[in-house]
Amino acid sequence: MQKLLLATLFFFALISHSVAQAEIKDKAAVDKFINKMVTEHQFDRAELNTLFESVEIQPKIIAAMTRPAEGMPWYKYRKIFIRDSRIQGGVKFWQDNQQSLAAMQQKHGIPEEIIVAIIGVETLYGERTGGHRVIDALATLGFDYPKRSKFFLSELENFLLLCREEKMDPLVPVGSYAGAMGMPQFMPSSYRNFAADYEGDAKRDIWNNPADAIASVANYFAKHHWQPGKDIAFPVTATGEQYKQALTKGLKPDTNAAQLRAMQVELPKQMADDEPLKLLSFEQEKGQDLWVGLENFYVITRYNHSPLYALAVFQLSQAVKQQYPGHQ
Repeated sequence: MQKLLLATLFFFALISHSVAQAEIKDKAAVDKFINKMVTEHQFDRAELNTLFESVEIQPKIIAAMTRPAEGMPWYKYRKIFIRDSRIQGGVKFWQDNQQSLAAMQQKHGIPEEIIVAIIGVETLYGERTGGHRVIDALATLGFDYPKRSKFFLSELENFLLLCREEKMDPLVPVGSYAGAMGMPQFMPSSYRNFAADYEGDAKRDIWNNPADAIASVANYFAKHHWQPGKDIAFPVTATGEQYKQALTKGLKPDTNAAQLRAMQVELPKQMADDEPLKLLSFEQEKGQDLWVGLENFYVITRYNHSPLYALAVFQLSQAVKQQYPGHQ
């Protein structure tokens, strides 16, 4: 039944789709991928051969991958997300989706403003979900971007499995240049593992259903061990140069309050000495801002492995919460 359905989807997709603009050059890599899908997941070889004839390689996607926003200094990156239009958009999104946001906070302990801010940073509350066909983005990066080929071929595998599971035509879903989908910009593996069905209608529509998108973000954070009721991050100051020893690579808390105090970092008096912390530095036009991230800050970086991203989400969440009626 699954094979028959997939064949029907491919047939209609091919009728409606124009001839590919740029074919995949590495035919051997495509054959290897198809072999894997056939042997490991019982896909039909002829259907996949036909499908990949309709896939378009997009050179502009490669160009976009080489200049991500996360490469900016903090003072430039922050201006993209912490602006009045995005704050007011967050207030409206919260008002429009009060019920599902409150339900997810009650179920998982994820603050409503954090869920709002994630969707705000990712897609401006669903306004900018991307214009690339997901299969083109994943194939371009999987077959034509050696630096990240392994990751994107894995996501392409997950995408085809997702289309089969959700009964979607693989040539239809659109997303970002990296293949991220819907309001929360889930990669296919994240969709399969964490996307949630809010209403119980057996659909996980993260493109058009804000409640499903909200439930999916909440589920993602819950599965990545969000600590309900705990702090996320706060700014700190330091005396002298000792603190620089704590500015290590990685994002997971790797020191504690007692160690940072010994390095002359000023922390709140009520903070326990054994509290796991991560000291982070953010570049300003002049000097730097020092922040301490707690475990929940690290959880935000599981969504996008960048401290800039996590701090933007946190600051946007606080700005939206301050403007939201009744949550000052």
